[in-house]
Amino acid sequence: MTERTPRLSRLRRVVPEGRASRATAEARAARPAEGRGGKPRRRGAQPKVVALGGGMGLSASLAALRRITGDLTAVVTVADDGGSSGRLRDELGVLPPGDLRKALAALCGDDDWGQTWSRVIQHRFQSQGDLHDHAVGNLLIVALWEQLGDHVQALDLVGKLLGAHGRVLPMSAVPLELQALVKGHDPERPEAVDTVRGQATVALTPGEVQSVHLVPHDPPAVPEAVAAVLDADWVVLGPGSWFSSVIPHLLVPDLLDALTDTKARKILPLNLAPQPGETEGFSPQRHLEVLGRHAPKLALDVVLADEAAVPDRDSLTEAAKRLGAAVELAPVARTDGSPRHDPELLAAAYDRIFRMHGRIGPWR
Repeated sequence: MTERTPRLSRLRRVVPEGRASRATAEARAARPAEGRGGKPRRRGAQPKVVALGGGMGLSASLAALRRITGDLTAVVTVADDGGSSGRLRDELGVLPPGDLRKALAALCGDDDWGQTWSRVIQHRFQSQGDLHDHAVGNLLIVALWEQLGDHVQALDLVGKLLGAHGRVLPMSAVPLELQALVKGHDPERPEAVDTVRGQATVALTPGEVQSVHLVPHDPPAVPEAVAAVLDADWVVLGPGSWFSSVIPHLLVPDLLDALTDTKARKILPLNLAPQPGETEGFSPQRHLEVLGRHAPKLALDVVLADEAAVPDRDSLTEAAKRLGAAVELAPVARTDGSPRHDPELLAAAYDRIFRMHGRIGPWR
């Protein structure tokens, strides 16, 4: 147990006996008893899943997970400082809403209602004025934050409007700045290590990212996010931009403590290809090594990878073993050749893993 255990213990007081949190109970109460397709949701017959990440990687994971469980919570990074989110953050001092919006859109159903609202909140204005490139969902989320004065309550209300198949939470209630130590950021000084500031800059930085950290260095976690992790059956970390969307969750002390302390099994779905900039030239096993350096006490159970994206299976297996995990290979990529996950294939892989690893009888 880390030196931050007393602080985690204080947070865990919001979790009643049986690890069923008030936040989780509220999430269940907000969910309809049946989906828009009319099929009743069988409480107790599906896993409680928490997915952590940001951007398009988390969206892909959520689009898959909502197909196999109705008890789903997304915990989203809040370090974005680019585009519409960055402008709203700078002007109003709010959390960046963009990744939260993308997660909500991914949780919309496949019926007309869900797909209409998904398109609406993702719609961006095109103009010559101040509204240019602002996303409708960003403005809606920020408006509700200002109206209600509560990040979680506002996001729950947006989710209810959209008919979202799950809950979306920020990982912290304060805007965060991502900073990275980058070797060779300046091409004229290839051996020098410089500090690069801002998520948007880190995501596209030239050079080799050595490590990342957050400012403030000890940000508070959202209690409902901590409670959800402690109450989960499975925690899914990734896929997504490794340094700017996945690893930041491990830099929030209370959230890392919860990830270490939870009885949930943890699965890490790997990206299908290195990302230009921050992980250029990374092998699948290099992704695991970097994650292990940032959270050396964190153990995993399963590493999920697409077989076509793993040139050296033995090296990946060894890297996964060092994190306590087994490697599961499955076809999860789209068939169009793009490095994107196919929601149906990814859902099938998750479902198989959830059933094979550690399930004894019905969930709960």
